[in-house]
Amino acid sequence: MKRVLIKPLITEKLTGIQEKENKYAFEVDRRATKPEIRKAVEELYPDVTVTSINTMINPGKPKGRNTRRGYIAGRTNATKKAIISIKKGQEIDFFTEI
Repeated sequence: MKRVLIKPLITEKLTGIQEKENKYAFEVDRRATKPEIRKAVEELYPDVTVTSINTMINPGKPKGRNTRRGYIAGRTNATKKAIISIKKGQEIDFFTEI
């Protein structure tokens, strides 16, 4: 079984969205579908009901470095993000596990 949820995303912008719109962001497996993401969130946080999911794939960025042997070019891996809306009045606390 593949691991669907990789990690929660916590940034200044996403924290504002959490407080105002009750939406949470997770980095997810690239092959994960919306029903799989919904199931994984509701299993990990049993007191939460997911109302909608928006996903986006961020392409890898080109990276490179100069070495004695010349320029080495490469790319970072592409990632997939899921923005999850939950019912009003419910919340996910990411910091209880720390």
